[in-house]
Amino acid sequence: MELFNSALGKNITFERPAYFIISGFIGIPHVKYYYIFLCFVYIFSVLANTAVMAVICLDPNLRTPKYIIVFNLAFTDLFSNSALVPKVLDVFLFNHHHIPYNDCLTFLFFCYTCLSMQSLNLVALSYDRLIAISYPLQYRVKITHRFMFSVVASLWLSVVTVVLIVIGLLTRLSFCQSVVIRSYFCDHGQLYRLACNDITPTAIMGILLPALILWFPLIFILCTYLYISYALSKVTTVQGRVKALKTCTAHLSLVAIYFIPILVTFTFGRNIHPNARIINLSLTSIFPPTLNPIIYVLQTQEIKESVRKLLKIRKKSGIKVKKVIIK
Repeated sequence: MELFNSALGKNITFERPAYFIISGFIGIPHVKYYYIFLCFVYIFSVLANTAVMAVICLDPNLRTPKYIIVFNLAFTDLFSNSALVPKVLDVFLFNHHHIPYNDCLTFLFFCYTCLSMQSLNLVALSYDRLIAISYPLQYRVKITHRFMFSVVASLWLSVVTVVLIVIGLLTRLSFCQSVVIRSYFCDHGQLYRLACNDITPTAIMGILLPALILWFPLIFILCTYLYISYALSKVTTVQGRVKALKTCTAHLSLVAIYFIPILVTFTFGRNIHPNARIINLSLTSIFPPTLNPIIYVLQTQEIKESVRKLLKIRKKSGIKVKKVIIK
């Protein structure tokens, strides 16, 4: 904080509360069952995403540039739900609604970092599909392991930098009135509106942040698929077009599951009841990381084959062990 003040050449004092209060749902009976449901969803998400990462690591055939992004997506999904759900359960199931000031900002940092990385992983996968379908002969030259590792590192660095700027601006706000956050986590929009000094820089960032993590990625993905459609229109056979499109079905499903609910919530957020908004946001935050591994296992032929191969190896090793025991 002193770095911010000295950089401006001013000695400014900010009023910071000892804690914030996360209100969650208001006036809904038996709401604890909803949080228990989220707990089971979280457990499944951890197991499913861990399984996808394990399959990618264990099968040498999946150690391709594309699956570096898929692995990063599974890791981000696991990290995202692990950052959000345990804290939400602690707050609402065990009635720890008071969250210290620094803990709240840390909570916000991890939630927004993961949310941003989920959309940017989809951008990286759309670029992979663009090169694979539009420039198949150049794919192995353009999409290399080194390139994909550089992309992943650049995405993480960019996201962390942007979210740290957001946190830095929040630390320059004074909170001298209400400390009740009407959400289920330390929501940026709900948080900065509680401030009693000038919120202009933070409000501007509140407009830019959704653009950076939602609208720009979505526009890029739509543009890549428009170009892919143009490239497929040049393919002479229907069979060739269908085969190329099948490689995109998993990615398109992930894009729809991630972007549609969250864009609806942000677009109509002001007209939605606070309880409905909390349900929409919580499900939007938790369900995509849970469904992503299912979609990749069901719709990606390479992962299907890898799972079958690994299960066969396990069965064979089990049979051998039994034979040794019998002998």
